[in-house]
Amino acid sequence: MNKNQKGGIAATTMVFALCVSACSPETTEQGGATATPQAEEATAPAPARTVSPEGARVFFITPTDGDTVSNPIRIEFGLAGMEVAKAGEDRPDSGHHHLLVDTELPDLGAAIPADANHIHFGDGSTSTEITLEPGRHTLCLLLGDHLHVPHDPPIVSEPITITVE
Repeated sequence: MNKNQKGGIAATTMVFALCVSACSPETTEQGGATATPQAEEATAPAPARTVSPEGARVFFITPTDGDTVSNPIRIEFGLAGMEVAKAGEDRPDSGHHHLLVDTELPDLGAAIPADANHIHFGDGSTSTEITLEPGRHTLCLLLGDHLHVPHDPPIVSEPITITVE
């Protein structure tokens, strides 16, 4: 079994475990502790984290911290010491961008969530345009590997704060 097949099996196992967990019957009380039926089957090992090269960094080219902007907001991502690769492409010293909007860093040992606060660029994009409500917003970039899992150590930008007019 090659490295890509193992990664695919791990990802499939993780997705299956999440589905089993989400679809399980409600938890029940047993001896004062809450237990979920099939809890053992629903527990999948965390995906292995890809090692990042020393000195790698991700950053915002535009906007910059403290900028006042208007919609649509043009955002350009920078990456040094690594290459951009699409999700699913398991290449050394590579990853793809995730834009975090008004949120904390996610669990660094798991796949980065995909929602309005965690925007994925698995297609290898290095820029985007987004629309945000008027007011102050905090943005951060987090690089993910081929399975959307942060590297070890994580490649994360300094957060920036922008004001949308």
